[in-house]
Amino acid sequence: MPSTSPTQSASRRARQGVVALTVACVAIGGMAPRGVHAAGGPTSVAPVAEKLIDAVVNISTSQTIKGSEGVPLPRVPKGSPFEEFFDDFFNKKGSSQDHKASSLGSGFVIDAKEGIIITNNHVIEGADEIIANFNDGTKLKVEKVLGKDAKADLAVLKVTPGKKPLMAVPFGSSTKLKVGDWVMAIGNPFGLGGSVTLGIISAKQRDINSGPYDEFLQTDAAINKGNSGGPLFNMDGEVIGINTAIISPSGGSIGIGFAVPSDSAMVVIDQLRKYGEARRGWLGVKIRSVSEDMAESLGLKEPTGALIESVTADGPAAKSGMQDGDVVVKFDGREVNSVRALTRAVAQTQVEKTVDVEILRKGKQQTLKIAVGRLIEDEKPTKVAAKAKDGDKVDKDKTDKKPDAEPQSLLGLKLAPLDEKLRAKFGIDAKVKGVVVLEVDPVAPAAQKGVRVGDVIVEAAQDQVASVSDVGASIEKVRKAGRRAILLRLEDGRGDLRFVAVPLS
Repeated sequence: MPSTSPTQSASRRARQGVVALTVACVAIGGMAPRGVHAAGGPTSVAPVAEKLIDAVVNISTSQTIKGSEGVPLPRVPKGSPFEEFFDDFFNKKGSSQDHKASSLGSGFVIDAKEGIIITNNHVIEGADEIIANFNDGTKLKVEKVLGKDAKADLAVLKVTPGKKPLMAVPFGSSTKLKVGDWVMAIGNPFGLGGSVTLGIISAKQRDINSGPYDEFLQTDAAINKGNSGGPLFNMDGEVIGINTAIISPSGGSIGIGFAVPSDSAMVVIDQLRKYGEARRGWLGVKIRSVSEDMAESLGLKEPTGALIESVTADGPAAKSGMQDGDVVVKFDGREVNSVRALTRAVAQTQVEKTVDVEILRKGKQQTLKIAVGRLIEDEKPTKVAAKAKDGDKVDKDKTDKKPDAEPQSLLGLKLAPLDEKLRAKFGIDAKVKGVVVLEVDPVAPAAQKGVRVGDVIVEAAQDQVASVSDVGASIEKVRKAGRRAILLRLEDGRGDLRFVAVPLS
C-alpha cells in the first residue's frame, strides 16, 4: 500500500538525520528482545501463541489507482516536419492507464459468530477490495466496513464465517499493564503471516503527535511492515493493544513500536459497531496547559490541570456554571494533569452521561455536574457573552470609575483606556471592556510571554479591569499575596481570548 503523507515526510526527515515517525502499512517495526530466557522471563510462549494464532488474520487490500496525466507534452509548431511524429508517439503510445495497487496488514477476530474483525484504519483506507486471510489458509472477503475512525486509526470489518467456525480473542485491560510486563505480537510482517514476536511494555501513555487522543503503549516486541492492525497480547492471551506505528530513522526496525491501548480502543470499537462512527464527548470549552508561571499566579503548588480559556455559549460546560479561568483538576474520577489528559477523558465519555468535574476557582475547589454533549467535528465554538460571573460581585467603583486620561506603563507595557479612536485603530469590538496595550518593551517579561501591541487586558488576577489603575491594583494584590507572577486575560482584535502569566520582576 502506498505510504501516507506522514510516512513521506518522515522519510524526508530521516534522510536529514532526524528520527522520524513512520505510520501506515509500512509503519510497524521493532527489534527482537534479548534475554528472553533470562531469569524471571518466560521460557516459552508456545502454549499461548498456539491458542491465539488462528484468531489473527492477514489483511490484503487492492485499490484502483487512476493513471496520471504525465508530464506536459512538448509544443511543436504547426506544420513542422516533426508534428506527425510527436502526435503519433505521445498521443497514441504515451497515454497512461489506471492500474491496481495492493497492500498487506494485520487484524484479529473479536466476534466469531458475527465475523467481526479489527484492524487499523490506514490498513484499509481507500481499498476497493479487502480479503481476510486466516492461518489455516481460509480466505474470506470483507462484506462491509462497519465503521472506521481516522483519529483513533481503527476500523471494524465484517465477514461471513464459512463452514469452519472462526476463533475470537478477548480484550484485556491496558490500564492494569505495568512497564516491564511481557507482551506478544502476532501478525503479518512483510507478508509472512502468523509471525510471533515477544517483548515488554517499554512505556505507557506516549504522545507521538499523530492525533489529539494519543496515549500509546510503547513496546520493543518486534513488529514490522505488515503488522499494522495486528494484536498485542498479554501473557494471559488478551488483546491489550493494537499495533499501529514505529519510530525509525530510515523505516527499518529500532525496537520502538506503538500500539493503541485496548481500554481506549474498546470505546471506539463499540461505537463503530453500533453507529458506524465514533461519537465523542464534548464540553464546549477552549483549554490550555498550566505553565509554571501560571501555576504560580493561580496559587497552585505545581503546574497541573487544564485552564479554561473560554466557554462556548449554551454548551455543556456553560450550562453547568463553568467559567473562564477555572482550572479542571479531575474529570469523572480521573486525575487531570494536562490538557491532553482532559481531552482524552472527555472524548472517551459516553454522550449525555452526567459526570463530576472538580475545578479550582480563585484558589477554591468546587465540583460541577456536567452532562457531556456530543462532539461535532466541524463545529466552531461560540464565545459566551460577556457577563458578571456567578457568585462574583461587580465592583461599582471599577465600572463607574472614569477611565484614566493618559497612558501609563506597567509590567513593561504602555497601557491606555479604550476609546473610539483606539477601538478603530486596533479593530476592537465595542463590547470589549478593558485597557489596550500601546507599546511593549521588547526586553520585558511580558514581551517574552507573547503580549502584543493591540491586545486588550480584560482581566488581571482573574478580576475584571476597566482602567489602568485597576491593573495596578491587581498587581499590588498579587504582590501582597507573595506571588511572583500575575495572570492576565487578553483579547485581540479578532476576538480571540487567551491567558498569559507575566512575572512581576
